[in-house]
Amino acid sequence: MNYFDISYTAIGGLGLFFLGLKFLSEGLQSGSTDAIQRILATLTKNRLLAVLAGVGITVVVQSSSISTVMTVSLVNAGLMELKQAIGVILGANIGTTVTGWIISIKVGKYGLLLIGLGIYPMMAGKSARASAIGKTFVALGLIFTGLEFMSGAFAPLRSDQNFISYLHLFDAQTLGSLLACVAIGCVLTVIIQSSSAMLGITITLAATGVIDFNTAVALIIGENVGTTITAQLAAIGANTSAVRTARAHAIFNLLGAVIFIAMFPYYVSFIEWLVANPADAVAADGSRPNIAWHIAVAHTMFNVLNVLLWIPLVDVLVKFVIWLVPSRGEKEIHKLKYLGNRSTMAPEVALQQADLEMDNLVEITREMFNLTKEYTLKESHDKDLFERINHLEDITDNIEEEMINFVTTLLTDSVTQGQSARAYSLIRMADELESIADSLQSFSIYRARLYKQKESLSPAAWADLEAFFAEVDSFVGRVCGARKKRADSTRITSLLDESKRLNRLANSMRDEHMERLKAGTCQSIAAQSYSDMVVSLRHIKNHALNILETYTN
Repeated sequence: MNYFDISYTAIGGLGLFFLGLKFLSEGLQSGSTDAIQRILATLTKNRLLAVLAGVGITVVVQSSSISTVMTVSLVNAGLMELKQAIGVILGANIGTTVTGWIISIKVGKYGLLLIGLGIYPMMAGKSARASAIGKTFVALGLIFTGLEFMSGAFAPLRSDQNFISYLHLFDAQTLGSLLACVAIGCVLTVIIQSSSAMLGITITLAATGVIDFNTAVALIIGENVGTTITAQLAAIGANTSAVRTARAHAIFNLLGAVIFIAMFPYYVSFIEWLVANPADAVAADGSRPNIAWHIAVAHTMFNVLNVLLWIPLVDVLVKFVIWLVPSRGEKEIHKLKYLGNRSTMAPEVALQQADLEMDNLVEITREMFNLTKEYTLKESHDKDLFERINHLEDITDNIEEEMINFVTTLLTDSVTQGQSARAYSLIRMADELESIADSLQSFSIYRARLYKQKESLSPAAWADLEAFFAEVDSFVGRVCGARKKRADSTRITSLLDESKRLNRLANSMRDEHMERLKAGTCQSIAAQSYSDMVVSLRHIKNHALNILETYTN
């Protein structure tokens, strides 16, 4: 028995399998951009819809780890509520079982054929869809080829007496060996950070006759517990809501594991009854031809039954994790903190997440407009309102920094030309919105100067300034609203014309202000503050115009 040959063949096969999973995730996402957008748009407080959204996202990205990290990040950003997040993660547990069904298909010998069919459209496809389809074929070919290599490596172990004698310690026939198998499945999943990869190894070991069905089911239970570590890592340093989400993920998987361990013999018998042909039936070559389907069913039923158990108890789970993770009492900065390793997210999911955060930044900027207007029209300085404006400006600084770091990391990955263009547009838009926030803060500072000096503008100057502020506010709102309709050339042309009109209006205000200065109706401090405030509004208009340019690139 040459253990070195077995080791490097198994590791090489696992490497091909990992690469195939990565390509499959990227290929499905590249070809399913609209689907991901529609799924994220369906996220509501309705627990069933949230579960279905989790299933849909995980089926597309082919990784419950990606789904859970994304969910924890969205909760940390304040873009998703705790109850929604729990529903999505419940659904992700079901969605990840699709990988098991793909692996259980016995077409390993056609892996090279699939790679051959997909490599040309992947490398030279003239459209993004053709490239995505080619990448999906190559991914499936790599997955099946990797499984074939692992299968060939593991096959000799079924006749190795030393290995068999050691394996008896983990046959899941007693409570001790059952718990040992669960622990091994959990630890290995934590180490390799992929329950899909562990499931592939489990199915391969079982199909080659190295382990029996009992052992495989016990490993599956452990793998479902181990996969929760991803969310726990993502919650390190996050806000209270994100930590609660991660803890909820661990709780329902852990309790599910406890329940299934308690009823383990009955669950195994149930799967044997549900699927035709005995799982441990041995073929002439020593393999178990039926066991892969049994494992896929066992994996799916574990997650489906666990989710069905928890759906009616979501409110109870929410209350429990709120009690378990009390509010820290700190003033949490409302920003998106991209957690974990960005490389665990395929580009399309990362772009969708960044796009949602951009919506968040737009909303904060719109709030700053409203607060600045309210502050400006006050009879006297409002300290709380002024500090709130400054606080929101700090938040926009944080979000811009996070956005640039996140998207820059994204661009180091393998991205399409279209994804690269979207990424650069997001960076520029974040910069322009942060600049708008800076100008709104400056506007409020100039107004504070008038309060401090107990100065005011002439009624005509106030009327012009209020009108121009309202015009600029409306223009920025329309520009941001057009972000979701970039192909609408008529709308963009209209906004460009609106920008020119605002330039003329600003020039007219400047001329009228000069006339007031000549007539002596404006004091020096008030006149300077008026000019500074108008300049701030012009800067805001120009930054909005720059945002508009990103829609046409």
